[in-house]
Amino acid sequence: MTRKIDKGEFVSPSKWLMVLASSAVLVLGVAACGDGGGDTTGGGGNLSGTINIDGSSTVFPLTQAAAEGFQGENPDIKITVGESGTGGGFEKFCAGETDISDASRPIEPEEIAICRKNGISYEEVQVANDGLSVVTNPDLEIKCLSTEQLKQLWNKGSKVDNYSQLGKDPDTGQALPDASVSLYGAGTDSGTFDFFTEEINGEEGASRSDYQPSEDDNVLVEGVAGDKDGLAYFGFSYYEQNSDKLNLVAVDGGGGCVAPSVETVQSGEYKPLSRPLFIYPSGEALKSKPEVKAFVQYYLDNYDTIADTAQLVPMTSGQASKADATFGKVAG
Repeated sequence: MTRKIDKGEFVSPSKWLMVLASSAVLVLGVAACGDGGGDTTGGGGNLSGTINIDGSSTVFPLTQAAAEGFQGENPDIKITVGESGTGGGFEKFCAGETDISDASRPIEPEEIAICRKNGISYEEVQVANDGLSVVTNPDLEIKCLSTEQLKQLWNKGSKVDNYSQLGKDPDTGQALPDASVSLYGAGTDSGTFDFFTEEINGEEGASRSDYQPSEDDNVLVEGVAGDKDGLAYFGFSYYEQNSDKLNLVAVDGGGGCVAPSVETVQSGEYKPLSRPLFIYPSGEALKSKPEVKAFVQYYLDNYDTIADTAQLVPMTSGQASKADATFGKVAG
């Protein structure tokens, strides 16, 4: 899905209340990072041009929130934010079609090689944290699953077709439901797919194929919500936005059952399904398009508010400092 945020577009009051609450600070923060020219500060509406972004569906709401706030101060900039998945985003990015790529995993060696071949430089900049949520339909009463049970369920060639085959619920000690397995998960172009399969199945891409895939997490949410036997995995923010119609399953990574939350994701207690989220700005775009440089600076200056708006887990102070230093290096 691609959404263009055009001049004059309505933005929901709930988002703007959070973004505008610190607007004075934001303008000053961005201006301080410019080179003194009026067209590189990101504040005061002096910038114009276009910014093309694509990639992770998990990072999409974060970048969308950043784009809406930035557009509010720079109405002459048109920003296109797509969500073709991390892999699909890198394909476009390394072909020179986008200025920034959203990613829910680090760029991979084969993608690095394509970017290098095409002369595309970049830097990896963390912008938030996330925990993959394992969820079920509320009618499917599962409190917790161990990583080993998740591997049995999702591994390539798995023959598990009834949840009862997985044994007992690690939280309750009761037998898991006698119900037919019906699975929903990330599509193969998604960084969520890569991350989940590597962490749970031990090998990136090693997954059973008899499930309903999508790079759009909203499709997965609706699928599970409408399927009494449904189980899925996707980004924590999508669970938070739909908690009224989903059951959150805790994960036992060896130290007991832990559910994803802001606290457990930031601390790393939610193992092994906590992860950093990134944007990859193009070096060429940063040099030739002042609007891109200003947008990334705006993103980092306001990451806490933006993450809250998008219902993603903000960076720790240490991660934020590292992100600022990384961007300073690539934008310098």
